[in-house]
Amino acid sequence: MKQRPFRDRREAGQLLATKLTAYANRPDMLVLALPRGGVPVAYEVARTLGAPMDIFLVRKLGVPGYEELAMGAIATGGVRVLNDELVDGLRIPDYVIDEVAAWEQNELERRERLYRGDRPAPDVRGRTVILVDDGLATGATMQAAVKALRSQQPARIVVAVPTAAPETCAQLKAVADDVICAITPEPFHAVGLWYEDFSQTTDEEVRDLLAQSSDRHPEVQQGYPKEEESHAKHD
Repeated sequence: MKQRPFRDRREAGQLLATKLTAYANRPDMLVLALPRGGVPVAYEVARTLGAPMDIFLVRKLGVPGYEELAMGAIATGGVRVLNDELVDGLRIPDYVIDEVAAWEQNELERRERLYRGDRPAPDVRGRTVILVDDGLATGATMQAAVKALRSQQPARIVVAVPTAAPETCAQLKAVADDVICAITPEPFHAVGLWYEDFSQTTDEEVRDLLAQSSDRHPEVQQGYPKEEESHAKHD
């Protein structure tokens, strides 16, 4: 049967949520979206699963002059992931990588302030975290996100996307604890082909959806009761 594209990111999130019912209504759950396109998808997932939602920022490191070609990525928490094969093959010097990474770090921090404001990032220690994006082509961004998140000691990392290249979905199973790709069409070509409406998610939409989610789950802003109770026991 021929796979039809999703109408938009909200519909994609609703379908993805049906593949994640095993994680519904668990007290340790947290859904983290990769902005910007992952946020409308993650909002629907979090709403259906009864879980809080926040963002996890990752920036691609593009090869100078060929920015669409990713030589790596950086993520929240100061993590940098490089495609060593590409870097070595193109003989990209360290100082060029450092310059690109510094510029992207500034942008990452700007977006962090823009989307989250004064609200601290949630504590993921001991939590089951579902990382959500609107799709995976090469998977470099998601790989960086998983590596960055792993350093913050969650109990379990689940990668969840509505659509992905089959080989990318398979590769991520080596780094995440669980990988849910709702559809893996072949040939894949590009994420945008699997959406009727793939218009850019705006900063305002990201902020609005985060605000709606935090209204439903104020514990994200205040720290999790489970964490507070565990600290109290140790004091």
